Formats: sequence, structure tokens, C-alpha cells
Amino acid sequence: MSSTVPDQLEKVIPAEPAGNQCSSRTPCPSDGTTPGPTFLASIYIGVYGARKSLDWARKSFGITEGSSQKGSVWRVVSQPRFRWYFAGSVVSNFGTWLQNGAQVVLAFQLTHSVAWVGIVTGAQFLSPLVLGPWAGGAVRRLGNWHTLILTQCLSMSISATLAVLQFWHVLSIRGLAIGALAMGFSFTFALPAQSVTVPSLVSPTETKRALAVDSVSYNLGRALAPALSVALFLTVGFSWIFVLNAASFAFFAVVLLGLKKNAASAEVDQSSPGNGFRIAWQDRRILILLLMVAAVTVASDPITVLGPQVAHTLGGSADWSDAFIAALGTGHVLGSLRPIRHEASVRRGAAALGLLSAAMMVFILSPWLWLSILGAATAGLACLLAGATLRTLLLNYADGPARQTAVMAAWAVAWAGSKPIASLVDGTFAGIFGFRLIGLVLALPALAPAVVLSLRPSFGKRLVHHTTFNTAS
Repeated sequence: MSSTVPDQLEKVIPAEPAGNQCSSRTPCPSDGTTPGPTFLASIYIGVYGARKSLDWARKSFGITEGSSQKGSVWRVVSQPRFRWYFAGSVVSNFGTWLQNGAQVVLAFQLTHSVAWVGIVTGAQFLSPLVLGPWAGGAVRRLGNWHTLILTQCLSMSISATLAVLQFWHVLSIRGLAIGALAMGFSFTFALPAQSVTVPSLVSPTETKRALAVDSVSYNLGRALAPALSVALFLTVGFSWIFVLNAASFAFFAVVLLGLKKNAASAEVDQSSPGNGFRIAWQDRRILILLLMVAAVTVASDPITVLGPQVAHTLGGSADWSDAFIAALGTGHVLGSLRPIRHEASVRRGAAALGLLSAAMMVFILSPWLWLSILGAATAGLACLLAGATLRTLLLNYADGPARQTAVMAAWAVAWAGSKPIASLVDGTFAGIFGFRLIGLVLALPALAPAVVLSLRPSFGKRLVHHTTFNTAS
């Protein structure tokens, strides 16, 4: 390559104006300072403070301990079938994040255009937004196991094709964008299938733990893969990253084939209960849960999109924007070490969303880099708690396999489909109104459920009464 990655990144992020590069509260970019002990200490302090804040929020909402025994979410890994699934999922997600990190840099090297980088990144999330409402019907007819295996094989073929094109030096920016769009297509159908498959691998009392650990497998890749991706494309090139991602999909497909052989046979459902959004419109409680899911994605989006601007404003180098993303994933993983209750309730979901909103306000308004990292790590913990709680509530309320697949397809749209919309708002309006104001605006929807439950206790009691489930029963 003609230039190094830092050189490329410096073209994207403008240099700090003279006289504002170094200060007592931020590292000096010119002396090569990068995230180190401060980064790790901020994550630890953030997760500890987040736990205390969440305990306070629970007491404020009147959330009781319940009769179920606490336990680490990781105890579900002791169940052999789920352990194999988790291993395959970790490998597959790690390969995905390797490729995600590499294709962003490759897109910029091919075009020297930030717009094309945004197109390639957004292409992955376009399909869930457009096709998500119909994905549940396809999963219901094919079956969740067949759908998962087919999507892994499709993703493997896409990555292998990109690898061959890059080896031959004929991979263009349009080819890269088409590959990202095809990956998003596969992702659209895999999401609802995974959400239905995971609970089938564990006992009913372990559903929430299994969903939390499944979410951790995604964030392990987000926390660890970016740094390795940089090392790989600087040493062996982009082609081998595509090869590794293809191999990760192949590994997961083999694991799924083995698990499918021992799975209880189920008839393919040819019924037509309507797509998940029709069900949600008929049952407003599901609709509220889906809106809460979308609020999680919208609130946390500024860490990815506005991270470079936050780091630049606080006098940090380009490496610090990557540290924000790593902190989000690391906080998510560290949060999984926290004991979890069996019950899932709207009140707990609202408390986690309130914590997420507060953490994002800290991230966007902080005058110090270390405090922004702390906010990102706390946001990761809140995303884990909110995500596991809301998915459990949706699965429990969408009674029956047909309704579950339809509702989880709607969940995929709310979770992944809201990403390009949030990113568009970030990228378009941050330059007009300022990134701090836009970050605050995106954080406010996550605060709404907690405010409603605090100001309208009667409404909260009615809602909680109808959407509280005890997975131990």
C-alpha cells in the first residue's frame, strides 16, 4: 500500500487547529498517545458506576428482587447444545467484524471518498429495513434451522467471492458495495431465525440468559476484531480477511448442521398469521416493546457515527474514535458477568433504557476523553440489559412459533433497520446543528419509557401487569 492507515484516517479527520492540540485533560495527538491504561480504567469505573445507577433506578421504579434465584448469564454455556451454538456464533461474528473493519478502509482506499464509505456501511443495513417485515414469513416456511444454515452458506459464498476478486485485483467499489448489500440480505433472514433458535437450545428458565449471551457473541467481535483487522490488512492484505470471514461462516454452518440432527423435528408452519408489524398494531403492548428496541439502536448510534467528531473536538487522535466503539463492545461483554434475574419486565427494560440515555448524554457532552469512554462503556452495559429484557418479553408475549418468527422479524427491523435512519440523521444534521445537539436528540427517546413510568404510575402498572413474564414458571 502506498500509505499507512493513520495517514488515510488523517485525511478523513481534519487536523486539530494550532494551539488546541494538547492540554492537561486530553492527550496530545502529535506525540503518538493512544488509548491505554486510562481506557481500561474508564471502562471498569463506568461498568461499576452503571451497576450502582441501575440498582438506584430499580428502587426508584419499585422493582423487587422476585423469588427467582440470581445467577451468572454464563451458566447457560454449561448446556452442551447451547455451548456449541455459542462457539459457532462467536467465530462467525468475529469474522464478520474483521471484514466490517477492513472493508471500511478498503472503500476509502479505492475512492478516497467518505461518501462511499458511508454507502458501503449503510448497504449492510438497508435490507433489514426494506425486507425485514417479510423475513418472518420466509423463516416460518423454511424453518429456523434451514434458514440459519442457508444464510451462513450464502454469506460464506459472498465473502469467498470478494476474496477471489481482491486476489485478482479486480474488486471495485461497486463490487464491494454489492457484497455489503448481499451480506445485509443474508443478515435480514438470519436475525429472526436466530432469535427463535436460541431459546430452543436451553430450558425455558434460561431464555433470558441465553439471549444475553447470544448478544455478547456479537459484541465480542465488535470489541476485539477491529484491532486485529488493522493488523491483518497491513500485513497479509484484505483478501485474506475475506477468506477468514468465509471460513468463519463455514464453521458456523457445520455446527448448525450438527445441532440440527439432534433437534426435535418440527413441522414447517404454512399458516399466515400476518407480519410482525400487523401483529404489533393489533397488540399495542408488542408495538411499545418494538419502539423501545428501536430506541436502543437510535440512542447508541452516535458512538459509531459521531465518535470521530467527539474525539477530534476533545483533542484526541483518530485512535480514540476506535476506542469508543471498543468501549461499547467491552462494556457489553463485561455487563454479561453481572448476575441476572429470571424475570423480564417492562419496568426493568425502561430502567435499562434510562441508563442508556444518561450514558449517551455523558458521552456526547463530556469535556474529557476518559469520561466519554466511560459513557460508551456504560452504554454497552445498558444495551445488553435492555436488549435481553426486550427480546425475552417479545418472545414470551408472541405466543406460538408462527407469531414468534413474525414478531422477531419485526424486532430485526426495529433493531437493525433503524440503524441507517439514525446514521442518516447523525451524518446529515450534525454538521448543521452541531454534533452535541444531535446526540442529545437521539438519546431522548430512550429516556421516554422511564419518564412515562415515573409520571404516569397508573399507566405503568397497567402496562407492566400485562407484559411481565416469569420464565421460571
